[in-house]
Amino acid sequence: MREIVHIQVGRCGNQIGAKFWEVISDEHGIDPNGCYTGDCDLQLERINVYYNEGSGCKYVPRAVLVDLEPGTMDTLRAGVYGEIFRPDNIVYGVTGAGNNWAKGYYTEGADLLESVLDVVRKEAEGCDCLQGFQVVHSLGGGTGSGLGTLLLANLTEEYPDRISATYSVVPSPRVSDTVVEPYNATLAINQLIENSTQSYCIDNEALYHICFRTLKLRTPTYGDLNHLVSTTMSGVTTCLRFPGQLNADLRKLAVNMIPFPRLHFFMPGFAPLTARGSQKYRALTVPELTHQMFDAKNMMAACDPRHGRYLTVAAIFRGRMSMKEVDEQMCNIQCKNKDFFVEWIPNNVKTAVCDIPPRGLKMSSTFIGNTTAIQELFKRIAEQFTSMFRKKAFLHWYICEGMEESDFADADHNLCDLISEYQQYQDASADDQDFEGEDEEANDFDET
Repeated sequence: MREIVHIQVGRCGNQIGAKFWEVISDEHGIDPNGCYTGDCDLQLERINVYYNEGSGCKYVPRAVLVDLEPGTMDTLRAGVYGEIFRPDNIVYGVTGAGNNWAKGYYTEGADLLESVLDVVRKEAEGCDCLQGFQVVHSLGGGTGSGLGTLLLANLTEEYPDRISATYSVVPSPRVSDTVVEPYNATLAINQLIENSTQSYCIDNEALYHICFRTLKLRTPTYGDLNHLVSTTMSGVTTCLRFPGQLNADLRKLAVNMIPFPRLHFFMPGFAPLTARGSQKYRALTVPELTHQMFDAKNMMAACDPRHGRYLTVAAIFRGRMSMKEVDEQMCNIQCKNKDFFVEWIPNNVKTAVCDIPPRGLKMSSTFIGNTTAIQELFKRIAEQFTSMFRKKAFLHWYICEGMEESDFADADHNLCDLISEYQQYQDASADDQDFEGEDEEANDFDET
């Protein structure tokens, strides 16, 4: 089995993580007590990817739940699936990080780090063939961004040959919880660039837009947003959890999706997304799924893919469908929109198909795009960071935890370098064409 150790950090990470376990427990037929109540052998065939088998046929999530304050854990335990988690795997502090990245990374988080790593090591040692880690956290607060990236740095050091995938909730100005989000996000992204293998950027603003415009929900709750994220997470990992026609694992995904090691920030999406009342008016077909999947309105990061170019794309289809039709639709998309795909990576769409659809749907698809348009998201954070850092606003809170001003400047430079790299590869195609044109002129000149 190719096992995955799941780690959820901070309030946001734990809420999304709890929803994720609800969704995949439902798909595998596991009830809130950890007992199997499903009706299909395929549900148990690869259940070991995410679950350990306990005594009395009880399935226990291979999850580590971390926070710097007890409140989130109390809420989680009181939830529907609260009893399913192993009590030893719930690690929390007392004081909290107070929306301060430095507290999560240098002081409070560092105090809790060893006890978290002990639990992670125990889970990793219990695996036959550990594939990697998935970390769910937010970049705007203190615990998810600070302790989350500290944990990631230590895991990368201890398990350098394992995949570390992060599901990172990126702050956006319209849905902002705290003033110092730009500081926390910049310092966290600086760590993600170096220490994560692949990062899925999820954005509350984009999730709100999907709820309002597409799903027609008048007052979306965090529960609705978390459900959207968890369906995407379940889609990304479908091929690991169920048998299918074409299987992809986290390493195959990384190898095919990341042309340059620093450019590993992905934009996820999901289809079908339809308002409840409109479902009966729409036929679920492969062309319809493909069309929706590439639609800018279905993206879960608030940047428009039409403003950039796709370096690579992965599409994971679920349900009984024709492989020939899937391949044709993918070719069509590339041919019709070739200006939006870089031409120096041929056949840059990877497809995976799994026969088992999600609960309540005949078929679905999950989209993962590595697009240069994601620099819009980083630019937004960098601009907000600069406007505060120029005035040295709020810096004393970070400096009194042991940081220096130079740490902020370094993180900002690294983020700006990342933005420049995305821009460089977006412009690369045009430059190459100019270069080829010059070569042709040179050849003409030689012949004459």
